[in-house]
Amino acid sequence: MNTDRNVLVTTDFNNNKLAVIPKVIFTGKGRMPWKEVEKYLLQYVGDIVEILETEDVVYIGRDFADEFSGSEYTRKLKGAVAKAKANLVQGIPEMIEIATGRRWAEDYENRHKKKAEKGWYRYNTRFAFPVTDNVGMIVRYNVYQAVLIVRYAADGRLYLYDIQNIKKETSNPL
Repeated sequence: MNTDRNVLVTTDFNNNKLAVIPKVIFTGKGRMPWKEVEKYLLQYVGDIVEILETEDVVYIGRDFADEFSGSEYTRKLKGAVAKAKANLVQGIPEMIEIATGRRWAEDYENRHKKKAEKGWYRYNTRFAFPVTDNVGMIVRYNVYQAVLIVRYAADGRLYLYDIQNIKKETSNPL
């Protein structure tokens, strides 16, 4: 795994945890380089992360990288939210660790009956990126919230599947 990620877990003024991602590594006008993002994600395959709030153990399987970068949700993203999704990959273990608000949903329409035989869990998580001025000094952080989509497989394990519903928080700047 990439050990120079330097992702910090901290709390905001309301004592809510968030993963602070130190730099933006995927940029570009227009389309994000999703194939590069997918390659970056492969470093996490085989990792196991425990969610502190629930003590759920989440596995990161090989299908995560493909789903994350090629899902219908990802294909529709544009602008700042696409950039946020591409760059949040640096903090995935930390974002799993601080996840909260677990809720279960069945596999609607049996779309994933083999992959998510026991349904889906969703968890809330938060992350932030620095905003710099023209000389590279950090002037503030943009804070985002997102939902971890975790499939509950037939083997009884939880597997990270995608990260969706990414929204910039406007009332909690750092």
